[in-house]
Amino acid sequence: MRFLLIDRITSWDPGRTATAVKNVALSEDFFDDHFPLKPIMPGVLLIEGMAQLGAVLLEYGVRRDAGRVVKCVLMIVEEAKFRSLVRPGDCLEYRAEVESVNEYGGKVAATASRNGKRVAECTLIYGMDGRSEPALDARRAALVSLWLQGLDGNEPQ
Repeated sequence: MRFLLIDRITSWDPGRTATAVKNVALSEDFFDDHFPLKPIMPGVLLIEGMAQLGAVLLEYGVRRDAGRVVKCVLMIVEEAKFRSLVRPGDCLEYRAEVESVNEYGGKVAATASRNGKRVAECTLIYGMDGRSEPALDARRAALVSLWLQGLDGNEPQ
């Protein structure tokens, strides 16, 4: 199973900051088991949504600033806090801000909010992998382009 936990990127400054939205629907596969009569989005998937945004933010920042094509791999989740339950019908806003980056990896502060109130937060540390797989690279670029639709002048390079 593959989880795509971003519907659209709403602001985008590669290598610096980004925001995205995720509309949580009852039709999501994970609600079948978590939990059938009281559906709650698993906390690990909140982290995954924030991690997806943080990874593309770092990857495209490194591409723009250093001319390197890398894949970010989540290595460490620090200080994860969950403040409220997320249920079907909620609209989440993810925010990711790069705290540091070097040739080996990067650190991102991330939050998930609903109606302006924080539901989760964490610090994400990524390692960078410079290996290229053309088919995977093409699929990743198509996905990021889809997420960025509607943001003028911010298409990935």
